[in-house]
Amino acid sequence: MIHRILETAIRDSAGNGKAVILLGARQVGKTTLVRELFSAPGTLWLNGDEPDVRAMFSEITSTRLRAVIGAHKTVVIDEAQRIADIGVKLKLITDQMPDVRLVATGSSSFDLARQVSEPLTGRKRTFRLYPLSFAEMAAHHGLMDETRLLPHRLVFGCYPEVVTSPGSERDALRELSDSYLYKDVLSWDRVKKSEKLTHLLRALAFQIGAQVSYAELAQLCGLDSKTVEKYVVILEQAFVIFRLGSFSRNLRNELKASRKIFFTDNGIRNAVIADFRPVENRDDVGKLWENFLISERFKRNHYAGNFANAWFWRTQQQQETDYLEEIDGRLAAYEFKWNPAAKAKKPKSFLEAYPNSSFEVVHRENFHAFVL
Repeated sequence: MIHRILETAIRDSAGNGKAVILLGARQVGKTTLVRELFSAPGTLWLNGDEPDVRAMFSEITSTRLRAVIGAHKTVVIDEAQRIADIGVKLKLITDQMPDVRLVATGSSSFDLARQVSEPLTGRKRTFRLYPLSFAEMAAHHGLMDETRLLPHRLVFGCYPEVVTSPGSERDALRELSDSYLYKDVLSWDRVKKSEKLTHLLRALAFQIGAQVSYAELAQLCGLDSKTVEKYVVILEQAFVIFRLGSFSRNLRNELKASRKIFFTDNGIRNAVIADFRPVENRDDVGKLWENFLISERFKRNHYAGNFANAWFWRTQQQQETDYLEEIDGRLAAYEFKWNPAAKAKKPKSFLEAYPNSSFEVVHRENFHAFVL
């Protein structure tokens, strides 16, 4: 199974003097997708993980680039963030060889996005690839069958290798988390204490769906709060986690500088704490449901090209909504309940302060509209 939603957009964006930048965690299927799209003869494949490729690019000129590319019509540079000053090199290709279709993939948005930001201004189209989305799996398996698998997805997540390895999900996740999760994170010079980074990840895993304090996390992990914040940013840039900030505009008692942290994939979260119990035996199913829905909503909005702002909302008096989204100036608040029969109170003060907003409860019997 490969990603299908971005196929047309990526294919149409490649060429005409613009580079396609494809970002995403390791093992989410970036290389598989690009090979599917650009498998025809005439494609030059280069891998930034290979020392000789990095050496070739170290002091490359436009003349040598022409010799390297030759008659190839498409150039794919996998794990491009490993090549020093890759943005300048990509600019050389787009400027000197505008007829060449150029695609670069990266598993670190901190490195690759930063390196290409200025050199490729106006010369690139950036896409982000997530673990498989509910929409993609429903298209492949059928909506009814994929819905039946929902409890399974809450525990094991949606990485391609996990989805395509029924019966071996634990082994696949163990390999993913042990061999790939820290590969990019620990390669950065600023990460010195791998054991404490592991403690931090476990602490974050236990606190999904809850407000987090860097100071409290620092005490738990034996780090200072600035180091915790730095590690959180790095983990986000490596697509392991993502942050959701608090929303505040009209009310004095709204939380103004709080945050929640979620995992990009439920399976990785459960692998970090080594807990793969079925949902029927868990006391954290509400947290797993919230993590799943928000990550799926992010996939949906990104793949659909929706420009959406996202937050959670809470007051000092504990009134709250799990998720708040703004598209074209319209606010929509959502409360997540795994149990369709669970009661959910409308946040009265929110609806009064923002009268043009909407409110909806999302549960396992009506979630399709939220993620598709």
